[in-house]
Amino acid sequence: MATSTIPTTSLLDTVKVTAAVMAPTAAKGAIARRPRAVALAQRLDADARAVQVLQSMRDKYGSGPLMLPIPGRRMTFVLEPDDVHRVLDQSPVPFRLDTEEKRGALEHFQPEGLLVSTPAERAVRRPFNEAVLDTGSPLHRLAGPMSAAVQEEGRSLLRGGGAVPWDDFARAWWRAVRRVVLGDGAVDDEETTDLLLRLRKDANWTWLKPSRDATRRRFLARLHGHLERAEPGSLAELVAATPGLSDEEKVQQVPQWLFAFDATTWATFRALALVHSQPGAADAVRAEVGGLPDLPYARACVLESLRLWPTTPAILRETSEETHWSTGTLPAGSSVVVFAPLFHRDDTRVPEAHRFAPELWLRERTNDDWPLVPFSGGAGMCPGRNVVLLTSSVMLATLTAEHDLAVDGAPLPAGGPLPGTVSPFGLSFQPGRSPEAAAG
Repeated sequence: MATSTIPTTSLLDTVKVTAAVMAPTAAKGAIARRPRAVALAQRLDADARAVQVLQSMRDKYGSGPLMLPIPGRRMTFVLEPDDVHRVLDQSPVPFRLDTEEKRGALEHFQPEGLLVSTPAERAVRRPFNEAVLDTGSPLHRLAGPMSAAVQEEGRSLLRGGGAVPWDDFARAWWRAVRRVVLGDGAVDDEETTDLLLRLRKDANWTWLKPSRDATRRRFLARLHGHLERAEPGSLAELVAATPGLSDEEKVQQVPQWLFAFDATTWATFRALALVHSQPGAADAVRAEVGGLPDLPYARACVLESLRLWPTTPAILRETSEETHWSTGTLPAGSSVVVFAPLFHRDDTRVPEAHRFAPELWLRERTNDDWPLVPFSGGAGMCPGRNVVLLTSSVMLATLTAEHDLAVDGAPLPAGGPLPGTVSPFGLSFQPGRSPEAAAG
């Protein structure tokens, strides 16, 4: 019997999806964001347009997977919740995480990192990452020193009483991140994180840009030096104490953690804008500050920032064998895409699609729920999810505890609907009166 194939877009529809979904995602920078491209995407509300185009494709071709006939690559979008859960739950076999696109990008700065590992390599590297990052624990064992570092750097931002633009926030955030990951001895080592940014900018071009081997060696050598100190209270301490990988492999897991913390910079700054523009949110954050570092509402606000404006919009997998679907069969070697904004902002099925709804995250979510996947899911879920949520929620609470902040740089109407794209690079905050003074 002949095998049916997955529905395929027409030439015109292929152009529409490429122009509305794939091109803007690439233009903004998949590995290192390009501020000017993100600002343009905000002006055009590009992510909202991408969701609308994929909704129209689903209406036209049906709800099963949809293939784009791109020369040299089978690119297939999944359009239904059950298919999202299947792809994420059945990773890494038959849905591999080390896709061709990821290998081309991430080998610029972490050729032995977890995300570009074969299934056999993942079986060793993933447990190491989970052990250091306490993946199964909502609060990391080092939550105390991590929170203290974030609080100190956050408080320094508002000490002068002036505006808080993106550049100042990012500088304070990276000081905190270097302390959390590498120890206090790395707090001023901007060169290491600058080298990583340089390599990530190259990674935006994947195979199209030659690797800077000397720069990568220099970056990894600097990382190795910090990890060798194994400073107490930092992740570096746990890297040194955790067996399972060679020293070289251990070092190459750390760039992905720093990369994830960069995405969290954008999410935290946008969460700050949400909290200070949506009614009652700032007061709710302040109400739980006494329980720091356990901040469920602040954590939910960060997750809402990630739902509304995903930092990883395209979750990629690659089939290692033929896979069968209700509408046909995908050959081995097919690229499978979960476009997170389609599910996070599907106003035809999600009532909260365009409004601030932290209540979505104040309970545990399962596969019975609609797929909201800011950290991917299944075996490929980010192992550092709880660490970045801890640091971001503490920063959010620290900046909110003593000040009402006025938001500049993006229209975030109280109660929604909220825009499809918000550039964190254009946001700025003006400290107003303290909540106590306002109440008086």
